[in-house]
Amino acid sequence: MRITLLILIAGFGFACNNIKQNSTTFPEQYVGTWQLISSDYHSKDSVTSNMVDGQEMIKIITPTHFAFFLHDLQQGKDSSTVAYMSGGGTMDFSNGEYVENLDFCTARTWEGHSFKFKLELKGDTLIQQGVEELEELGLGDENLLLIEKYVRVKE
Repeated sequence: MRITLLILIAGFGFACNNIKQNSTTFPEQYVGTWQLISSDYHSKDSVTSNMVDGQEMIKIITPTHFAFFLHDLQQGKDSSTVAYMSGGGTMDFSNGEYVENLDFCTARTWEGHSFKFKLELKGDTLIQQGVEELEELGLGDENLLLIEKYVRVKE
């Protein structure tokens, strides 16, 4: 009986050690809910804001997953600003590189793609930047540097 119990405990311990985790522990300071305050695409010769008046977006980051939600502030009543978009999935963090694996998205062609970013925290502001491979997605003539800034949502 003791041997059976020891084998079960050892097997359980081995199974728990094999659960997939990020290559490096995800820094706790990035975990939380974030409100988008700026979003800019940088091309070879210009900077274009990706923000639309009358819309807002939040991002939720956990040690293993992320999600984002964007909607218009008029609850769909103003046809000039009507918008809803959401997405999320798993994320990895290794060697200072944050990778979002987009498993779900209302823009279905984006699903199954991974997006690599560098994260920086300045006070309550999260700065996320990386190259969006728009050519690969068939959404543009060139890949663009995306720089997004978020402020932490207070409880």
